[in-house]
Amino acid sequence: MTPVSLRLVSALALAIGLCASGGASGGASGASAQTAARPPVEQSQSQGRAKNVILFLADAGGVASVHAASVMAYGEPLKLHIQQWPNLGLSETSPVDAFVSDSANGMSAIVTGVKTHNGVISQGPDGERGRRDGTPTQTVLEYAEEHGLLTGVVTDRPITDATPAATYAHSNDRGKWGEIFPQAFSPRFGDGVDVLIGSGRTEIAEQMAANGVSYDSLAQAHDRPIYATLEAAPAGNRRPVVVAEEIDVRAATLRALDLLQAGDKGYLLVVEWDAHTDDPREGLQNIADLDRLIAEVQSRVDLDDTLMIFTADHSFGLQVDGGRRGQPLLEGYEAWKARDGDERVVRLENVMVNRTHTAEEVPALAIGVGAERVRGYFPNTHLFEVMMKAFGWTPSSGD
Repeated sequence: MTPVSLRLVSALALAIGLCASGGASGGASGASAQTAARPPVEQSQSQGRAKNVILFLADAGGVASVHAASVMAYGEPLKLHIQQWPNLGLSETSPVDAFVSDSANGMSAIVTGVKTHNGVISQGPDGERGRRDGTPTQTVLEYAEEHGLLTGVVTDRPITDATPAATYAHSNDRGKWGEIFPQAFSPRFGDGVDVLIGSGRTEIAEQMAANGVSYDSLAQAHDRPIYATLEAAPAGNRRPVVVAEEIDVRAATLRALDLLQAGDKGYLLVVEWDAHTDDPREGLQNIADLDRLIAEVQSRVDLDDTLMIFTADHSFGLQVDGGRRGQPLLEGYEAWKARDGDERVVRLENVMVNRTHTAEEVPALAIGVGAERVRGYFPNTHLFEVMMKAFGWTPSSGD
């Protein structure tokens, strides 16, 4: 054999060995060999089931708002705690008949795996807002109740508002607060939400009164007090219902976490914090505060048996179009606030806000058991699948 032939044979043998071992480097064929040899992420990382799932929802917390919250709070991008989480995807939020979502469809899709119409709470697209009920769609909270887990919902918003209501109620109109709240006491599965904390006390009472229902009548009928403040709920009450005028989300979340962690079978906790940037400082501060709360909650859980997810129900019309390091992001905010501006478009030095929902995808970040399923572009209904698979449940399986 000639020297040239020997070299060719040696090169061929080396190439075969590299392909067999997955050790090729550089070039498209080498990358393909590595990809083919590497097991799918889900197979290699999703061996265990989650005992607990915590879903954090920044209402209207789109990509631009999350970025701006980091810059406002820390003077730099990528400084939020959630921005260090390893699993990231972009969640598409549209309803079945349009491109821009409201909170009703957005949250219903996340917790039921079924997109619907704007204004409709956890009912299928066969419903029509305010006119006809759709098929009730079982929520992940209802699955948790069916499986005997403890459940909790905490929000700074009225507890009957679209986002929290989508977890425990079903309605063809998100505005029917007087009909939505009593559903928490007549659950379709299990014994209903164990820890329910939110605001909206006066408005909810007024709507219930029109239907001949009151907090007292509900409490007496179901032997379950409804407290007007978080402080009024006794420490010994393991299933508190709090409907206040205002809620300290941090205190309420930590209280709920303590109660849910006392159970043996696991829990589902849903926490919402409003992130609409109609008022840019208020909305961005809420995101930064929620992020700090998430870091605190993470320090109190075991990620070996807990899945944590952060996402939003829809995006919002904020953009950062200026600014320099070392200078306030919201330059001009005080002057705008002093004008008590009610214009549709807020124009600050470095930030513009079109005060409306928008159609862009929203961030979805995750850490813990099953978190690797949060990746790439996907419809928001995928997050329902992520939570169900983390628990090891199949929809309507009853197992």
